Amino acid sequence: MTTPKSVTHRVNPRLVSGERIKDEVYRQMFLLEESRPGAEMGLALALLRAWLTAESKTRNDEEREWLKQVSPICLEMIETTLKLGDSAQRKVL
Repeated sequence: MTTPKSVTHRVNPRLVSGERIKDEVYRQMFLLEESRPGAEMGLALALLRAWLTAESKTRNDEEREWLKQVSPICLEMIETTLKLGDSAQRKVL
């Protein structure tokens, strides 16, 4: 049985926004893993946007819990990339 065209499904905008934020953070994590230039800044900004979005919502414990789990991983990735970049730069000098 198919859904009639006149029937529309309501989408919770908070859910869509939360999923977009997660997608952006994960996308930036993958770019960082691929050693793309500037990816550490992209990940930092995506993570900051995610926290700001989560804090602006009244009740979204699930999103905050996800952020608490993923943030340390993201920070470690950023720090590692920056350290590797510094050591590679020192070898060139």
